[in-house]
Amino acid sequence: MKDLFSPDLSARIGSLTLQNPIMPASGTFSEDLADVFDLDVLGAHVLKTIMHGTRAGNPTPRVCDMQSGMINAIGIPSKGIDYFRDDMLPYWAGFRSPLVVSISAHSMDEFARLCSEVSLPGVTAIEANISCPNIEADGNAFAMRPDTTHEVVTRLRAETDLPLWAKLTPNTGTPVEVAQAAEAAGADALVTANTMLGMSIDIDSRRPRLGNVMGGMSGPAIKPIALRMTYQCARACNIPVIGCGGISTLSDVLEFLIAGARAVQIGTATFQSPTVMARLITELQGWMVARGIASLDEIIGSIEAPEAGVFE
Repeated sequence: MKDLFSPDLSARIGSLTLQNPIMPASGTFSEDLADVFDLDVLGAHVLKTIMHGTRAGNPTPRVCDMQSGMINAIGIPSKGIDYFRDDMLPYWAGFRSPLVVSISAHSMDEFARLCSEVSLPGVTAIEANISCPNIEADGNAFAMRPDTTHEVVTRLRAETDLPLWAKLTPNTGTPVEVAQAAEAAGADALVTANTMLGMSIDIDSRRPRLGNVMGGMSGPAIKPIALRMTYQCARACNIPVIGCGGISTLSDVLEFLIAGARAVQIGTATFQSPTVMARLITELQGWMVARGIASLDEIIGSIEAPEAGVFE
């Protein structure tokens, strides 16, 4: 009879060691989930993106369903830096899991200022949301191009000594070059990826189903895109990659780890099942025990694949 053992689920993200590779995606996690499961089982807590000042968000309706996920145009509503410092930070200080603060801004100066101001005791890492679709600019964002990515990450790196994660966008034709630009500018990790820009139309009214016309598509439909991007960036860069996009099952988690991700973020699936992250941690541990896998290092980047060819 095989001796029982406890596999090592710890995930190393640069200088950080998380107790496991499962964490929420920004914008899909709130303190309300503490009423549903023990939040300290998570590898990290990633908060909803904050901006420097208060922001109401986009006009309604802000969310619509699709066949395999959802489209949202929330618009990053934010109560600002003062609310984060005075109200949110003391609350999250009561948990053991590391706190990752997601930030975003419309200009590099504002981005740099916010990065400096959130570099506070109790914050473990900063996730720079340089990829949230800017609808006013037809979906353009800092992470659409290598040059703007390098410039904004350089500015952020100069403002904080905390680990800096760059959240990238799938809405670019040069994801590897963008990832390499973020690494060269000083990012400690990459998050691949944010939502895919899309839209939906009500055929009866002939109007867009979102008040902002376009929005970010998430859920299982974008998983192949996020998985491909994770694989590409993990192969091209020397810093850790955190996979994100359409992850809802243990198989999804394993695919991203095998592709090269060192951890994963769960988003849309939490709206459908609030306890999904806790369940995935338990399932991952059970899967490793059943196969005698001692640590995540035996899984991460273990894909056996030929060099990708040219697809037309």
